[in-house]
Amino acid sequence: MKQILVSVAHQQLILQDDAALIKTYTIATAKNGVGENLGSECTPRGKHYIRAKIGADAVPGTVFIGRRPTGEIYSQQLANEHPGRDWILTRILWLSGCEPGKNRLGQVDTMRRYIYIHGCPDEHVLGQPSSHGCIKMHNDDVIELFDQVDVGIPVLIEE
Repeated sequence: MKQILVSVAHQQLILQDDAALIKTYTIATAKNGVGENLGSECTPRGKHYIRAKIGADAVPGTVFIGRRPTGEIYSQQLANEHPGRDWILTRILWLSGCEPGKNRLGQVDTMRRYIYIHGCPDEHVLGQPSSHGCIKMHNDDVIELFDQVDVGIPVLIEE
C-alpha cells in the first residue's frame, strides 16, 4: 500500500509502496515550525490522509485561491503585482487528520485549517521551512506526486 511520509526535520516528502521507496522530494514546511492549532500557521504532525485531489487538468502554474483556479497562471509579473500572496499553484492534495484531539476536530482540525500539499513558484527555495503551514513542492514534483496517489492514501507528518 502506498503512503506518504513527511519529515519536517529533513524537509523531505517520501512516497513509499509498503517498505519500498518510490521517490523522495525536497519540500518546505511551515516557517513557524510544527503545531496543530488553528491560526498558528504551523505544519500539523501525526497521521493524516489525502481528503481530496484538486486541479487534475490544470496547466502548470495555475493559481488557486480557496481551492478554485483564479484563471491566472503564475508569472514574475503576477508575483510583482501581488507581493504578499501565498502562492498555491498547479495541484492541491488536501489533508485531513486522523487523530481526534490531535489533528482532527475542534481547534486542531487539519482539514478545517486548509492544510495542503501544493505547488509553489519554482523560484521558491525548498529544503527550508517557509510556508504558512502547508507542504510546498515545486510544480513538476507536485504533478508527479499527484498522478501517483489516490484519495485516502495515508500521510504521516513527523518532526
